[in-house]
Amino acid sequence: MSIKLVILDRDGTINVDSDEFIKSPDEWHPIEGALEAIGRLNHAGYHVVVATNQSGLGRGLMDVASLNAIHAQMNKELTKVGGRIDAIFYCPHAPDEACLCRKPAPGLLEQIAERYGITLDGVPFVGDSLRDMQAAQASGCRPHLVLTGKAMGLRGHTLPADYPAHTRMHLDLDGFVTDWLTAAATSSAAL
Repeated sequence: MSIKLVILDRDGTINVDSDEFIKSPDEWHPIEGALEAIGRLNHAGYHVVVATNQSGLGRGLMDVASLNAIHAQMNKELTKVGGRIDAIFYCPHAPDEACLCRKPAPGLLEQIAERYGITLDGVPFVGDSLRDMQAAQASGCRPHLVLTGKAMGLRGHTLPADYPAHTRMHLDLDGFVTDWLTAAATSSAAL
């Protein structure tokens, strides 16, 4: 089975990040153009899946019902622009719990591969942090860094040496989608 799949981080990639954590739907605000970008991926035939660390659960700052309400709000806003998220995979653990699913470990991405019955070789993983790029590399995904959220300070700079060498940088999620769909169209035309 062949599936067109894109994996996205959530906080700092789709929505505005917060050092205080996103703990309720009222605190969830999309990054300008991000929801429309997801809609463009969907309309191009891509399944979009989220892989997100949610240590606010492990830290006792929110419960699963609150997280589900945040995701319901995200999906409601996506529906308004013709987009959808097919699945959300999250790590509920605090950093000190030494789990296998907290990025930069590849556990969440491996769960996605298992769920869809595919290998992740060449599947883009888009995120805003070094740990996202490390998880992408460890799982075989193509690392795509958006210069929003945690990576905003890299705007106008070259990629730091500690990032995987083949990491591609994009201004934001909309920029990634434009680049990805353009490259896909070019490679299809070459066939």
